[in-house]
Amino acid sequence: MNTALLLAGGAGSRIHTDVPKQYLSLGNRMLITCALEPLICSSRIDAIEIVAEPVWQEAILEDVQGAGLDIGKIAGFSLPGVTRQHSIGNGIRSILKWHDAADADTLLIHDAARPFLTEQLLEACFVALPGHDGVMPVLPMKDTVYESGDGTHVSGLPVRSHLYAGQAPELFLLKKYDCANRALSQEELHRVCGSAQPAVMAGLDIVMIPGDENNVKITTEADLRKYMEW
Repeated sequence: MNTALLLAGGAGSRIHTDVPKQYLSLGNRMLITCALEPLICSSRIDAIEIVAEPVWQEAILEDVQGAGLDIGKIAGFSLPGVTRQHSIGNGIRSILKWHDAADADTLLIHDAARPFLTEQLLEACFVALPGHDGVMPVLPMKDTVYESGDGTHVSGLPVRSHLYAGQAPELFLLKKYDCANRALSQEELHRVCGSAQPAVMAGLDIVMIPGDENNVKITTEADLRKYMEW
């Protein structure tokens, strides 16, 4: 079974709006509905778990139905955690309550703030998975990246060709990823920056595939102005 976990619990602190960014309108539907559409339409995805505050859960279902999409794949909702990785843990625990995972079952983690996901990128993740523990789309770094220990002076210059920017969705073998996540202390969970980090820390085999330049994450007010209709 292939389950998608869609993260929509963030408050969007970098965007000063009364409504969290994932519930703002992109055209005639909410941002989260745009992110849900390829998951609902993909033949690879069997079920979807959504991390969202209770106050938004009914609105999500109504917006999805209003967009003419089938809510049948939406299996349940989970509560947001104190960090993104805690939210992922909540989602996994909820999934395992209604699904007895087998070794081959997968978990695909995506962000509601990435509304331009394509079925092609989803398919590429699943095609690349056999023989590995996980898959992560990445983009090469275009700009020169510098290190600074104090935030003021340059202290190092990494090799740019060795650096990549990770994207969502990330695909993992569910049971192995759950074990990797559970192995982290609370302090370590607070420091996690990306979904693949627990898997890498656990020594799992995560293969990289080419990401999609259009698969952007709406993060700042500038992003809103660029990508969204007001």
